[in-house]
Amino acid sequence: MDSVNLETLRQAVAWQAAGLPVTLATVVRTWGSSPRPEGALLAICGDGRLAGSVSGGCIEDDLSDRLRTQWLERPELVTYGIT
Repeated sequence: MDSVNLETLRQAVAWQAAGLPVTLATVVRTWGSSPRPEGALLAICGDGRLAGSVSGGCIEDDLSDRLRTQWLERPELVTYGIT
């Protein structure tokens, strides 16, 4: 596990220990030129804070916006294309 993912998990555990809800996003597949490799992690805190990265920023924004409207109770696969 790379140091960025390890720090992301540490931050997620700290938020959860503080009683805050946390969701983890993981890159499960990439193709072509991808800013982050498979296995990259993003932790999203219930108060909107982010740790880690799964893209160059636009995907983090979209995932955060999705969670503001509906917090996930179970895993969900979200697919993004190249534009």
